[in-house]
Amino acid sequence: MPGSPNSKKGSIAIVGGCGHVGLPLGMVFAREGYKVYLIDISAEKVAMVNGGKMPFMEDGAEELLSKVLGTGLLEATTDFSLLKACETVVVTIGTPVDEYLDPSVSSFDESLHQVINQMHAGQLLVLRSTVFPGVTDRLGRQLGAMGQGGVDLAYCPERIVQGQSIEELKKLPQLIGGFTEVAAKRAAEIFKSISPSVIFLRPIEAELAKLYANAWRYINFAISNQFWVIAQEFGADFQKIHSALRQDYPRMNGFARAGFAAGPCLLKDTMQLGAFNHGSFILGQGAMMINEGLPYLLVQQIKQTYSLNQMTVGLLGMAFKPDSDDIRSSLSYKLRKVLLFEAKEVLCSDPYVPDSALVPETEVLSKSDLIIIGAPHECYRQIKFKQPVVDITNTIGKR
Repeated sequence: MPGSPNSKKGSIAIVGGCGHVGLPLGMVFAREGYKVYLIDISAEKVAMVNGGKMPFMEDGAEELLSKVLGTGLLEATTDFSLLKACETVVVTIGTPVDEYLDPSVSSFDESLHQVINQMHAGQLLVLRSTVFPGVTDRLGRQLGAMGQGGVDLAYCPERIVQGQSIEELKKLPQLIGGFTEVAAKRAAEIFKSISPSVIFLRPIEAELAKLYANAWRYINFAISNQFWVIAQEFGADFQKIHSALRQDYPRMNGFARAGFAAGPCLLKDTMQLGAFNHGSFILGQGAMMINEGLPYLLVQQIKQTYSLNQMTVGLLGMAFKPDSDDIRSSLSYKLRKVLLFEAKEVLCSDPYVPDSALVPETEVLSKSDLIIIGAPHECYRQIKFKQPVVDITNTIGKR
C-alpha cells in the first residue's frame, strides 16, 4: 500500500502511468525513493511494465525499470482506487483536439473528474501534459464547486525530448504553476528531488510556456522545409546551403534540417495556441500548411524526375522521428497515402515500428526502383543502396 516501509519520501500515483510521459517520470521518482503507482487503463501495458519490459523505446529505460521494480518502489496497476491513498496524483492526460481542430475541453473534464472523484482534501494534484491555456485555473474553481477545495492543484508541464526523458529530467529546470502558493510549494518540493531547479510561474504562464516551446520548434522546422522547397524550385542544393550557413557561424546553429515535422505534440500544440488566440496565429497556421503539406510537395518534386506510375517505391522509416518506434501523427504514413495514388506499388519498412502492414527491409531494398527515407534512422547510413534514394533529411549523405 502507499506509504509502505520501502518508501523514503511518500507516495505518488501517475495516471496514464504506462505512457511516454508517465512511465519515465514514474521510474525517476521511484529511483529517488518515492513509492510510485503507475495507473493505466491498458492491462497489457501494465503486465509488460510489471514484467520488466518497456512498452516503447526509451534510452536507459530497461535497466532502470528492472532496478526500481526490484526495490518494490514501482508498481503498475489498473486499480484507480489507489489514487485516494497517495499523497500526490500526477495526471498525464492532455487536452485532445476535436474534429474541428479545436481543444476538446469536455473530454478532458470527463477524464479529470473521474480522477478527482477518487481524491480527498490534503492531496496534491499535478497536471503534467499539455492543456489548453486557462484549464488549470478553471479546474481549480471546479474543485471548489465539487467540494474538493482541499485538493492542492498545480500545472507542471514536461518539456522532454521523447526517448530521452530519463536523462533530461535531471538536466532541465521544471516549470511550476500553482493554483495557490501552497500548491506551488508542494509541487516544487517533489520536483526538486529529480530536477536541477524549479521556475515559478502563474498557471496560465506555465500553460502558454509549454505551447510556446512546441510551436517555436514547429515553426523552425517549417522555415527549413519552406527553404527546402524554394531550393528545389530553383535547382539549388539545400543541404549544401544548410551546411555552408552553419559552418563556423554560430548564429545559424539553430537552423534545422529539412524533413518531416510530426509527432503527438508539435502540430496539436500549435493548433491549440491558434485556437486560444481566437483562431488567429498566422505564423503557426503557415507552419502547419508547410509541414503537413511536405509529403505532397515531396512527391510532386519526385514526379518531375521519375515516372512513379511505373515504379515500385520503397519507404524506409515510418516512425515520426529518428530511432524511435512511435508512429503517432507520423508524416511517413501520410507520404505512403500520397504515394499509393501515384506509384505502381509502395513497400514500407521500419526496424522499430511493430506494424503488421510493414514488410522486411530486405524486401523493400530488393524490390524497389526508388527509395525514400521517411524517418531518418541512424541505421540507414550503413545501407549500400542499388537504386536512387530521395533523402530530404540528408540521413545517408550525398550518393
